[in-house]
Amino acid sequence: MANHKSAEKRVRQTKVKTERNRFYKTRIKNVTKEVLGAIEASDKEKATESMKAANKYLHHCVSKGILKKATAARKVSRLQTKVNAI
Repeated sequence: MANHKSAEKRVRQTKVKTERNRFYKTRIKNVTKEVLGAIEASDKEKATESMKAANKYLHHCVSKGILKKATAARKVSRLQTKVNAI
């Protein structure tokens, strides 16, 4: 366990950040699954709508520092390619 005040503070901060990151990462997976589910069902309209939401959310995560810009762009690109293939 932490022996210094600053180390105790780092432990508290890490707990908060871990919870926050877990929330964002889970949400990213859910948004992605929603798009993939619409693609599996061949529902072009629902896929387009959920893709728009996924794009917005992934870039929101970039602004929060959860994802890197290139990672979000790669994920969006791969999803958009699949949506366009319907």
